[in-house]
Amino acid sequence: MAKKLAGKMKLQIPAGKANPSPPVGPALGQRGINIMEFCKAFNAKTQEMEPGAPCPTEITYYQDKSFTMDIKTPPASYYLKKAAGLKPVGKRNRPRGAVLPGRETIATVTTKQVREIAEAKMRDLSATDVEQAMKIILGSAKSMGIEVKG
Repeated sequence: MAKKLAGKMKLQIPAGKANPSPPVGPALGQRGINIMEFCKAFNAKTQEMEPGAPCPTEITYYQDKSFTMDIKTPPASYYLKKAAGLKPVGKRNRPRGAVLPGRETIATVTTKQVREIAEAKMRDLSATDVEQAMKIILGSAKSMGIEVKG
């Protein structure tokens, strides 16, 4: 017999760094999901990824307290900031995009770097080929104030 679905939730967790502290622990605990089991499974699945890379994760949990997770690739903005070499700033010590995108350029990336990002993100994008995926990444770069040069 099929498991009865209890619900779905989305979290963005750094790769290899899931632990029971907030925000992961309380979000899982209030839904009755075994927190340590989730943390061990998540860290095992993300050990090949760059440590600390934000991973959007969709968790499907069932009435018998079991769960499945779908770990997606890090956001395009993460890859673009990394490719542009932006340094961390602000309260949370994270790199950030332009304050006035479109009027202000904060960094530049090459078309080759955009292609590499598009290939890495291909499985999570709604594009059928790399050229379409590159257009999606170019849109993200433009909205962040990052210029793309040939």
